[in-house]
Amino acid sequence: MLNQKHLNILGIRGVPGSHGGFETFATHLAPYLAAKGWSVTVYCQLDPVEEGIVPDSFEDEWKGVRRVHIGTERTGSVGSVIFDWRCIRDVLRRPGIDLVLGYNTAVFCILQRLYGRRVIMNMDGIEWKRGKWRWPIKAWFYVNEFIGANLANRAIADHPEIARHLKRHGCFGSVVIPYGSDSITSADESHLAGLGLEKSKYIVSIARIEQENSVLEFVRAFSRKTRGIKLVVLGKFDPNNDYHTRILEAASDEVIFPGAIYDAGIVSALRFFALAYVHGHQVGGTNPSLVEALGAGNAVIAHDNRFNRWVAGPEQFYFGSEDDFDAVLETVTRSPERVEHARQAARGRHSANFTWDIIFKAYEDLLLKYVK
Repeated sequence: MLNQKHLNILGIRGVPGSHGGFETFATHLAPYLAAKGWSVTVYCQLDPVEEGIVPDSFEDEWKGVRRVHIGTERTGSVGSVIFDWRCIRDVLRRPGIDLVLGYNTAVFCILQRLYGRRVIMNMDGIEWKRGKWRWPIKAWFYVNEFIGANLANRAIADHPEIARHLKRHGCFGSVVIPYGSDSITSADESHLAGLGLEKSKYIVSIARIEQENSVLEFVRAFSRKTRGIKLVVLGKFDPNNDYHTRILEAASDEVIFPGAIYDAGIVSALRFFALAYVHGHQVGGTNPSLVEALGAGNAVIAHDNRFNRWVAGPEQFYFGSEDDFDAVLETVTRSPERVEHARQAARGRHSANFTWDIIFKAYEDLLLKYVK
């Protein structure tokens, strides 16, 4: 009997992913399913050789996964839309289920459904609510979220609050499957020296430098007085961005800005040896960085909202204002027993809910329902 378990993964830049939640997810999921007997195809984006010149498309194998590399003549958001369209045109001639990660170009799902394809779509976060977007982009995201939620055979919500949000679009059949991560049980402490850090004498934030992530608030609160520990803020800063400038100006000498770091070994060490992890995200579903913090056994200092509390649990630390953050810092720096309790709770929550094996089994169980 021929293998009927075919899966096509779309909506990402490709595998292996150097950074980005969906790319990391697909980098783990695709080989997992291939080892389970699935025929897996992942679409990978090729940037133009130079603006306007499209590189040749090609296919290859990676860890038992078929990769289809498709080129575009543009970079940035426009290039991503072009890439997604070309992926849809290509996948129409291939067998299997289409797993679309993200709804940014869900309008193309119309063509997939007209061709009778089975489409599973991960609806990601509520992108159109983010303050950084201008209204035309917000409108684009809103329309595509509505289309994706209602045209896909099954919508995946990575958080119960996202599922409730989708119901307002008339999507009552979404399934909740959160994000996962590896468990970090060891790391190379020598990575800290290059950044002037010592074990358990710093707290770390790993996030995009955006207003919705509360970076200015916690930097300003941390910098009110001498702390005796460092605050490490990973992320790319733009010298022409006013919000970024305000953060840099608000920072005390104990705040370190090492830029965006994508080396997995360094990032793992920064998590593993931190006194605590700071998670200022105010919107979204199950954020990958927060799940990864739990997997590293971090005590978590998170913005107090329903998204973060569902993921991190009641044993962690929460703040709603700069004064709250200041008070939490006092507890974290003066109560090692409380921090250790939060660390143990983080590992327990991760092992019970967010390991890759748990998440991938949930995905495979769902996908098997659509195998013909």
